[in-house]
Amino acid sequence: MFHRLRPALTVALLAGIAVGLAACSTNVKRVSPPAASVQQLTVGANGNWTLALRLQNFSSMPMTFDSVDLQMQVGDQDAGKVSARPAISIGGVSADVINVELQPTSAARIVVADALAGNRTLAYSLKGTVAATPQEKKQRSFDIDNRSTLNQAPGLPGVLR
Repeated sequence: MFHRLRPALTVALLAGIAVGLAACSTNVKRVSPPAASVQQLTVGANGNWTLALRLQNFSSMPMTFDSVDLQMQVGDQDAGKVSARPAISIGGVSADVINVELQPTSAARIVVADALAGNRTLAYSLKGTVAATPQEKKQRSFDIDNRSTLNQAPGLPGVLR
């Protein structure tokens, strides 16, 4: 009798496995806080800086980055406010770079000039907020508190990466 039920049990088992796998394949959309960091700092002839600001989307869905309002420090000196309204969409678990002009404080210019002249590592921090709109959701404001370092780019005077 068991032999007669064997094909039916096999079909039932395979159907159960298929249903289980289908249930596992649903896309869970998660919103995770983004990150902001300086990919490159270029000192211009007039002493102003151009920042290549890397915006990282750690969410599983695309987000539109509406605004960036960050306070930058280099070494232990305030450098100034990094503000931008990029209005760019960044795919899930992806990043993009925007250029932001910054007129740094005199003390920050000295710190960067010293790091460049001595070929030393430059510590920096970014603290503030990034406003982003996840796909099909409302805009959210995310707190950013990032510390990192930059090093002189070989062969590129006035550039830290």
